[in-house]
Amino acid sequence: MSFDESFLSELAEALAAANVQAVFVGNAAAVLRGIPVMTQDVDLMIREHPKLEEKLQKFSKLFGVTLSRPYEPTSRMIRSAGRAIGVDFIFALSSRKSFESIRSRATKIRVGNRMIWVASLEDVIAAKTAANRPKDKATLPILKEALRIKKASDGKKNNNH
Repeated sequence: MSFDESFLSELAEALAAANVQAVFVGNAAAVLRGIPVMTQDVDLMIREHPKLEEKLQKFSKLFGVTLSRPYEPTSRMIRSAGRAIGVDFIFALSSRKSFESIRSRATKIRVGNRMIWVASLEDVIAAKTAANRPKDKATLPILKEALRIKKASDGKKNNNH
């Protein structure tokens, strides 16, 4: 599935209005980087914050979704429902890298009127490798090849200057 620009724009607006600090991760990050992979939802890594519950409730009202915690206590992931594409808020990746670490390597990409943080392809690959799930194993060759091509292209650009 490719994401509809209006869906992503609405999502970015709701996150900003609720002041939720998030980084797009997983296949959603790969799609936003132009990698031809499929996904059924948007995964957002969020920062722990004393007012996070309040911010997420504001987000849910603005975005028109309900939030649940379907895997507690095993996982603290928060899932949204009520839209054609689900949004999952996660606090940790399988690679065990912190929010700060992931965001330090992320880049901002424009979606509608907003700039959103999108995880690096290296971090997406590291998380999928660590997760070791069949669906992640199926996507890894595409992600690794895209990274190889990107690095080769970047190398050529740097050599031409």
